[in-house]
Amino acid sequence: MIKNPYLKGKKAISRLGFGAWPLGNTAHGQTMSETEGISLVRAAYDAGVTFYDTAPNYANGRSETILGHALKGIRDHVVINTKFGHHSDGSIDFNETRLRASVEGSLTRLQTSYIDSVILHNPDQAILEGKTGHFDELARLKTAGRILGYGVSIDSPAELKLALRRDDIEVIELLFNVFSQAPRTMFEEVKKRNISLIIKVPLDSGWLTGKYHKDMTFTDIRSRWTQHDKCRRHNLVEKMKTLTQDDALVKYALGFIWSYDAITTVIPGIRTSHQLKEHLHAEAFPFPCELKQALETFYETDIKPAPLPW
Repeated sequence: MIKNPYLKGKKAISRLGFGAWPLGNTAHGQTMSETEGISLVRAAYDAGVTFYDTAPNYANGRSETILGHALKGIRDHVVINTKFGHHSDGSIDFNETRLRASVEGSLTRLQTSYIDSVILHNPDQAILEGKTGHFDELARLKTAGRILGYGVSIDSPAELKLALRRDDIEVIELLFNVFSQAPRTMFEEVKKRNISLIIKVPLDSGWLTGKYHKDMTFTDIRSRWTQHDKCRRHNLVEKMKTLTQDDALVKYALGFIWSYDAITTVIPGIRTSHQLKEHLHAEAFPFPCELKQALETFYETDIKPAPLPW
């Protein structure tokens, strides 16, 4: 467990967090029921998971609703992070006048009187540069006790650099994994600032499980990958299997991320009890120290010269 800076140590965050995008969502033609979602969240909590990441647009609000039911009675023992900008009706609108209403909607769905942290969900550069009133409104919500901390969800080193220019950001959710290592050069600054660093997309949307291959057909957001993208990722996965001498990559992919002490928690999406057990197993896996350098070198030689599109 890691102390939560923006809560001044009142709660602890588990190194393995729960990415709640799958709750209530449909995959492979099957929709997760509320009963299944509640059971999965409670199983995670019973296994020691205390950090839950969601957003209003995840399953059009159902993710927050399921979390609200599942965490009732244990609310003050967990940390909930939700977002602003992508709304429960499917729209994307960062108009700051909608921020308070969005938070109130999340509070209702989550059945709570406060949210531990609210982050701006991939905001544009003008917002990150402080040219709008978003952070002022978040500060007012914090003063009112509706939220305990705030920050941003971002994808790139350039965005991280902008975020670190602010002195009020307490939490950053960042895209980082074996295939996307560019932000690690700024981890020491994040650590020095005592910012809670949440890692999203830790398994490269599934590729770093070792189970995907170049001939797969995707019908969801992953359909954005071209055949060239899939072939390149396929080849990189095969090379990683050679480096690890193992076809099951989850424990290495997550272990690599946990090896950076600036990182607070990692939030793989969890859809099934099997995935939960696999992630818990990865947390207990003794990640080989020598593999960290090998995977950093792998990135520098095979990926950095031509970064992968996400």
